[in-house]
Amino acid sequence: MWRWLHPYAKPEATFHLVQKLLPWFLVPGIVLSVLGLVWGLAFAPPDYQQGESYRIIFVHVPAAMWSMGFYVAMAAAGLLALVWQIRTAELALLAIAPVGAVLTFISLFTGALWGQPMWGTWWVWDARLTAQLILLFLYLGVMALYVAFEDERAGAKAASILALVGVINIPIIHYSVYWWNTLHQQSTVTRAITRLEAPSIAPEMLYPLLVNIVAMMLISAVLVMLRLNNEILRREIHRPWALKYLGIAVSTPAATTGKE
Repeated sequence: MWRWLHPYAKPEATFHLVQKLLPWFLVPGIVLSVLGLVWGLAFAPPDYQQGESYRIIFVHVPAAMWSMGFYVAMAAAGLLALVWQIRTAELALLAIAPVGAVLTFISLFTGALWGQPMWGTWWVWDARLTAQLILLFLYLGVMALYVAFEDERAGAKAASILALVGVINIPIIHYSVYWWNTLHQQSTVTRAITRLEAPSIAPEMLYPLLVNIVAMMLISAVLVMLRLNNEILRREIHRPWALKYLGIAVSTPAATTGKE
């Protein structure tokens, strides 16, 4: 079942795969980002209750969704690193963590901007907000553990364990609005998808939101892939294939000729 992963335990194979995938993520990501933001910020109608301030959802909702999605991906990389001892999985974990942390920060920051006019305060210790803040600390903890050990493999193991333990926070974030009485509204898009319900948001607002969700996933994936290949090159810089890619001449011992 997992045989397809075996070739990518080799950093060179992973590097070249990422190089091939990058354009397929980058170009649609840029196009959809421009389309989604212009559509949502300029052409979507104002909300009948929140007015123009609701437009922050076109950044806030995608960032919040993918902050959780990329954490799950990071934990999966940690599982591969722990169980199958795949070195590139360790590098993937390191590549995902900063991108996920930025997404989490964006979700918290835009949530505060949204909450101030809606709730009358920048921050409340609401169940979802608190769980999302814990997610940011988990990302930061993974990054800190990775570099806290002199032995990189020991640091990667510790970071992988923390990433796996922290997965328990993901369902808490998602279901917090159902389990507790919170100020945060329930998830409109995911509820419609998982429960096959008609979304409560108008199509004129839903479609640009969906475009922005896909766009943020693609752009975030591009950042992860760039970071992954950078980490691979940094660690494989002594390899002939890496030197060739960077355009650095590989020195070979000169042949000896002539008489003694």
